Amino acid sequence: MFVMFETMMRSSRVARLATFAYFALNGFVMGIWIVHIPAVEHRAGISHAVLGWLLLLLGAGAFTGMQLVGPLTDRFGARKVVPLSAALCSTALVLPALAVNAWTLGVALLVFGIGNGSLDVSMNTHAVQVEARYKRPIMSAFHAVFSIGGVLAALVGARTLSWGWSTTATVTAVSLFALAVTAVVAPALLPRPEAASAVEPSTAKATTWRTTPLRIWALAALALMLMLSEGVANDWSVLAMRDVLDAPAATAALAYGAFATAMTIGRFLTDRGAARFGSVAIVRYGSALAALALTMIAISPSIPLAIAGWVLFGIGLSGTIPQLFSAAATPTPTPPEQTSPASPGSAISACSPGPPSSDPSPALCR
Repeated sequence: MFVMFETMMRSSRVARLATFAYFALNGFVMGIWIVHIPAVEHRAGISHAVLGWLLLLLGAGAFTGMQLVGPLTDRFGARKVVPLSAALCSTALVLPALAVNAWTLGVALLVFGIGNGSLDVSMNTHAVQVEARYKRPIMSAFHAVFSIGGVLAALVGARTLSWGWSTTATVTAVSLFALAVTAVVAPALLPRPEAASAVEPSTAKATTWRTTPLRIWALAALALMLMLSEGVANDWSVLAMRDVLDAPAATAALAYGAFATAMTIGRFLTDRGAARFGSVAIVRYGSALAALALTMIAISPSIPLAIAGWVLFGIGLSGTIPQLFSAAATPTPTPPEQTSPASPGSAISACSPGPPSSDPSPALCR
């Protein structure tokens, strides 16, 4: 019995490290995209307004990927779906850099969104499975590592821009690196739980949607609003620094780096803060701080003040989403493998469509 327990814990630790790797990889890939948004926009020859509408396709692709991957993860398990999703996301990173007009960029963003949405759902599903084995909260740590990936992407992007690398060269190198990591880490993922294997996917899906409690829909609505806010930083931080404050490309890239760094630090502290003050306080006061920080960014007359605003924005948002994910994953009639974040798909799919809603604001982009 002891040997079996030790073997299970060893596999759990390895699976946890693998999950960290995929979260970091997703953050890194998305961060590289974010840093190069201005270059992609320039190459495609489009305005901020057109870019804002095209980003809706990124969100639509993400939503589509989530709806497709949820049932696939129920049927085949995260161990099979996560690597395939990561491979699609990594490969699709190159597509926006090759776009030469609005039409080709729209198609590229749609495919990239499908890859990102698929990876987002499948890796969070696996994270819930790992957390269930540990029997203690560890979700915030996974999301912190996602933020670390974003920080590294901002640093790498700023460095390659200062070296004069083309966007195509950078995203191609990152894509190949991400594919290599995906292949190496995949065997460490946990197999599909036996409890999930005993349930027919079609039945599980119907049950999940028909019996979803109002509490889950309320959490989904909160997550949607918070992810809309996070989308502002993801898609507009670099553009706002460059076009509103005339920051150099390398300096503008650090705006997202500052945001991601603050998110990382905040997420590593979230579990302790929630234990002391409660999850409700983390979400309530974090959201208030984020709102004040975004106002500060919009009226900022200088680069240092704007970067400070992105730091506060990251701190405010850092603990909110992990708390909602943990709350949504707490005791439910469905097995862990079916408590996929895709079940309230409207929540996570909000990650990308957020920025276009802020596009008309002259304070952020002119």
